[in-house]
Amino acid sequence: MPHSNGNPVDTSQLLKGVLDLAVLAVLADHDSYGYEVLRQLRNSGLDGVGDASVYGTLRRLYQAGALKSYVVPSVEGPYRKYYGLNDRGRSALVQSSKTWGSLTRALEHLLNGRSKANAK
Repeated sequence: MPHSNGNPVDTSQLLKGVLDLAVLAVLADHDSYGYEVLRQLRNSGLDGVGDASVYGTLRRLYQAGALKSYVVPSVEGPYRKYYGLNDRGRSALVQSSKTWGSLTRALEHLLNGRSKANAK
């Protein structure tokens, strides 16, 4: 079913559904501040992710107890608020990764089955 902008799927809705996982994945290797998280997401191909969505996700994950946070002074301007995974965040990343893997396998199975059926 086409979306109102003519695209078959509203990718912004898909992004909302996986943004927690994407942010946790970015923070898995090292702590980072909001703009750097946003830049890494966009550099990885998630071009449609908005600033407010990322900052809101960071705040929400922090309030949920999945992230630690601390402030670092910056020579270039105002201080930077860094975020990093804590034990709860690492557990959430592991669980969400498993869920994402199951979901993508199921969708690939459905899509591959559909492709094979259409090829006949």
